Amino acid sequence: MIGLIKSSKKALLVPILALSLGLASCGGGGGGGTGEGTAPSQQTGGGTSTSGGGGGGSKASLTGAGASFPAPLYQRWFSEYNKINPGVQVSYQSVGSGAGVEQFTQETVDFGASDVAMTDEEMAKVARGVVLLPMTAGSIVIGYNLPGVEKLNLTRQAYADIFLGKITKWNDPAIADANPGVQLPDEPITVVYRSDGSGTTGVFTQHLSAINEGWKNSVGEGKTVEWPTGIGAKGNEGVTAQILQTEGSLGYIEYGYAEQQGIATASIENQAGKFVEPTSETAANALAAVELPANLRAFITDPGGDNSYPIVTYTWILAYKDFDDAKLPAFKEVITWALEDGQGISEELGYIPLPENVVTKVKAALETIQ
Repeated sequence: MIGLIKSSKKALLVPILALSLGLASCGGGGGGGTGEGTAPSQQTGGGTSTSGGGGGGSKASLTGAGASFPAPLYQRWFSEYNKINPGVQVSYQSVGSGAGVEQFTQETVDFGASDVAMTDEEMAKVARGVVLLPMTAGSIVIGYNLPGVEKLNLTRQAYADIFLGKITKWNDPAIADANPGVQLPDEPITVVYRSDGSGTTGVFTQHLSAINEGWKNSVGEGKTVEWPTGIGAKGNEGVTAQILQTEGSLGYIEYGYAEQQGIATASIENQAGKFVEPTSETAANALAAVELPANLRAFITDPGGDNSYPIVTYTWILAYKDFDDAKLPAFKEVITWALEDGQGISEELGYIPLPENVVTKVKAALETIQ
């Protein structure tokens, strides 16, 4: 019988996940608030670089908060930067995009982070102005816990109907027909979704709204929505842990979390009608199908291409156009290093390095911050 289980192996993975993604910093910050979400994730970084974008030797404490989607990468960046630049401390709290935008708007942090670019209405509420800086990109995957099923194909209609609560059993014909020869159990599907305000949710529901009229008209898109079915968990960290613990579960998470924890991911049908696995190559193909506009905001709801993975997004650092003078040199050094040396770390952790033309655009936007 498939239900909630906690084997010794999976029980060990959960505290490891909490430890690796819930790091606490002892450094002081230039902004506050723990916000809401899972355990705050923080790392430190600093001033003078021997390569890439650093080299100013600035000293400052910077505090950011927001999306859990890029949190493992941001933590790694700040840790690596700290090794060569100990003068600047960077504390990043993984609280979700919704809380990150809120803290950024309230000016309780030095920078925010979101997987969905801020709207004109949201930006108008920030008195100091906003500069959006895409820092990396990644895929949102449908992870599942179904022992014995190593590969799973899901049509666009099938995964929309699963999250709508219309498909409730693993052996439903809508799933079985796309997986000939796979032994699917006659057991319920436990849907896991984000309970907090989430850019990952925003991107996922934008995609569902683009491909399914039923979803668009009944649930719609947003950082928070009324889910028709399932159980909620906070952060990509929480959804990942819930999938690991629950046999028969299925949920949406950032690709890197699935990779790091060994969660099986579905191959999903793209616009061309092909079942595509989430890989760095298929995600990069999707990004290549979309031109990043001058304002650096892009909503990639359903990219074209035979070998494009259909659910991808950039993720943004939210910066004040009118920055704190004392902290601005350090902030620019950290971001420039991340755009140069830091991109080499992205693929290692399951993210997509920014194309060079995008890096050039982001650097130009960074220089507009005063």
